[in-house]
Amino acid sequence: MSTRSFDWIAHHATIRGDQVAQVDLATDRTYTWVQMNDRTNRLANALAGELGIGEGDRVAVLANNTTNFFEVQFACWKLGAIFVPLNWRLAVPELEFIAGDCGPKVILFDDDMAEAATQVAKACGIEHRISWETGAQDDADVADYEEMLDASSPSFVARATTHDTPLTIMYTSGTTGRPKGAVITQGMTFWNAVNCVEFYRLGSEMVNLAFLPLFHTGGLNVFANPGFHFGGTTLVVRSFDPAQCLGLLTDPDIGVTHFIGVPANYLFMSQVPAFEEASFPTIRAASVGGSPTPLPLIESWESKGLPLQQAYGMTETSPLVLALKPEDCSTKIGSAGLPALHTEVRIVDDQGSDVAVGETGELWVRGPNITPGYWNRPEANEASFTDGFLHTGDAARQDDDGFFYVVDRWKDMYI
Repeated sequence: MSTRSFDWIAHHATIRGDQVAQVDLATDRTYTWVQMNDRTNRLANALAGELGIGEGDRVAVLANNTTNFFEVQFACWKLGAIFVPLNWRLAVPELEFIAGDCGPKVILFDDDMAEAATQVAKACGIEHRISWETGAQDDADVADYEEMLDASSPSFVARATTHDTPLTIMYTSGTTGRPKGAVITQGMTFWNAVNCVEFYRLGSEMVNLAFLPLFHTGGLNVFANPGFHFGGTTLVVRSFDPAQCLGLLTDPDIGVTHFIGVPANYLFMSQVPAFEEASFPTIRAASVGGSPTPLPLIESWESKGLPLQQAYGMTETSPLVLALKPEDCSTKIGSAGLPALHTEVRIVDDQGSDVAVGETGELWVRGPNITPGYWNRPEANEASFTDGFLHTGDAARQDDDGFFYVVDRWKDMYI
């Protein structure tokens, strides 16, 4: 039987209620744990009472980064509902396909996305629309987020859930075909937080700067959700701006300790004139993923005393699978690192047999942080797993010291 899942936000409201849980830097809104729990409870009551959202119902969000993202996610957690963050970079027909696939009952959006959200809702029969731009909507059929919260009770007892309860459907297209919805459970979100600890030194005193899009597993789960698990603080940036983010990372009064970016983020920040004199006195961990990091970029940041910790993961793995420790960043250039504690990793040939050290094969992973499968995709589930191991589709090799290197897509190598 699966482990009982608990209400993280309610717990921290009791333990560290007056400490800051999250800050919306675009609007200067700051919420303590008590305030975040209050707002999340109000949203859960509004979704359940006014809109009839219950266990397993899907709740979609199409919006730029905001603290509201996490209120929706944890309201779904409390309800046993399923959070569906939508990629705003997609065209409307692609969003319509995703909404048609997962069938959300409600879509929440900001003013920038109002037109696309309305088109998707009408095309896919989404019953309810909620805007979190107060007073911005003239459409009588669109509810106002803040008005809904104000009208709802701040008391809510989270429904009984387990680590197997789906929390999120996050769509990923991989390299071919239509997007597939990877099911992310509450347990996967927990185990990812645990897996991050030894590489990145997480804890209640951490301050995470979230500038990657929150519809992406990197923005949502490294290090925002781990921060919510451990009781830290998350600073939410609406969208990435190199000069702004560099200024936030170097300001000792703000005290950022953790952040993740893709190589392009690090490159653009290194090109800001202020980078030449920059220092990072409060940073504990700077993670980089998405693609290999060029050596000159590694060297430019290391010269500032900040090793870039290359990591490997996927939406389906919640995401951490491999990571470099800080002391290995300059000696294991190109490596994605070592396996996380609670994740099994294999490299296999096209017959599913383990290859020898140094040989290239497909990377397979298994553990409590791995998706149970794809939404409405029985054929993909059948093809993607062997004995619980997820076939990542990535080609990798391992060196004599046990470090893994992701070198290509396996299908490309095999062809």
